[in-house]
Amino acid sequence: VQLQASGGGLVQAGGSLRLSCAASGRTFDRYAMGWFRQAPGKEREPVTAINWTGDSTYYADSVKGRFTISRDNAKNTVYLQMNSLKPEDTAVYYCAARNVYSSGSYYYRPYEYNYWGQGTQVTVSS
Repeated sequence: VQLQASGGGLVQAGGSLRLSCAASGRTFDRYAMGWFRQAPGKEREPVTAINWTGDSTYYADSVKGRFTISRDNAKNTVYLQMNSLKPEDTAVYYCAARNVYSSGSYYYRPYEYNYWGQGTQVTVSS
């Protein structure tokens, strides 16, 4: 599967952005999805994840209450709504997909994912 992330940009602190990750190539609704981010000089870290049915989610403590992940399997797309953005949210954001066949679980470790998008830059100014 190929993943195309979009929606990044420059926003002031307190603002909002909505990232999208469009999947193509294979059946989308049998993949668990996740968003990760990597700031300069730091390791890639999990942000949020969602299972393939869309009814189970994970959020990193740093984004709980501010970010929301959702998916539309009919459109082969997963979304990341980011509100109340902070300068420390500045990073390249990556979406990732993992094949699942019977599990309703989400996954939040990078090594658990099979496919990665190219990343989209999010910059939050203070």
